Amino acid sequence: MIALLRRDLALAVRSGGGFLLGLAFFLILTVLVPFGVGPEGGILSRIAGGILWVGALLSCLLSLDRIFQLDYEDGSLELLATAPLPLEAVAAVKAVAHWLTTGLPLSLAAPLLGLLLNIDAAAEPWLFASLLAGTPTLSLLGTFGAALTVGLRRGGLLLSLLVLPLYVPTLIFGAEAVHRGAAGLDAATPLLLVVGITLFSVAILPFATAMALRMNLR
Repeated sequence: MIALLRRDLALAVRSGGGFLLGLAFFLILTVLVPFGVGPEGGILSRIAGGILWVGALLSCLLSLDRIFQLDYEDGSLELLATAPLPLEAVAAVKAVAHWLTTGLPLSLAAPLLGLLLNIDAAAEPWLFASLLAGTPTLSLLGTFGAALTVGLRRGGLLLSLLVLPLYVPTLIFGAEAVHRGAAGLDAATPLLLVVGITLFSVAILPFATAMALRMNLR
């Protein structure tokens, strides 16, 4: 599993779908928002949490189609399916690799980029905590969607359409935690809901992803 994780991390960086692409998109979105809504600090402060969460979500989408596609094209996916390592473990490693190259860098960068949107200082810890707890779900759901669309021509658009609705609960509770933190309210409840969704995803989605892969490899 460690060898597979190292291989996927190297492929993610070499293929151009690693953390630099996601971070660049995240930065561009954060810079453009003030031009679209105006420089009013109060407005930016109110919408900062939601904008940063939407930006992180969209940044995660950029590299989802590469999770299994490269392995499918060079035949490695069929070898992994017949290897002693269960497909459930392969799916989990793929999700971890995607999170390490996308979700984790975005979580670390978000508080800094939040300064460009005049985010309230009280919301910064909740922004980091909610993204750190919620981005694993984005990677797990993306891995499941990638397994469903592997081998399809132009499957990237279909993958986005499949995955985006599943992202909504995490987006809602993650942004709500940031909003409550900025308002000085109790933000623990929405954050715990984000954690609960992530734990449920960890328990269920590797098995669903393995099932989808077996169906597509038949």
